[in-house]
Amino acid sequence: MTSEERFDLLAGELEGRPGISPPGSGRRGGFGSATLRCDNKIFAMLAGGRLVVKLPKSRVDDLVAAGEGVRFEGNKGTPMREWFSLDPGSELPWPALAEEAIDHVTSST
Repeated sequence: MTSEERFDLLAGELEGRPGISPPGSGRRGGFGSATLRCDNKIFAMLAGGRLVVKLPKSRVDDLVAAGEGVRFEGNKGTPMREWFSLDPGSELPWPALAEEAIDHVTSST
């Protein structure tokens, strides 16, 4: 299964939940149209064929240290402390990471 197919599957699993906006809905720009939002805040996206999620800095630190991926740079050359880009070979489940990201963006309001 391609990353795009996995992302579409993830979006489908989350579709219909209160506050969740699927890719291509709402405003555009920023990180692009392959984004998932909760209450208009991006929590997950597909960038460069990789799942990228917004998580607490400490969780990103742990995932990077475990070799599961890298900090997301967003073509800016500077890694973002709360954005994690999952390695394509990682076996971490996308839905679980998305749930963590939803929890993070909703708790930081």
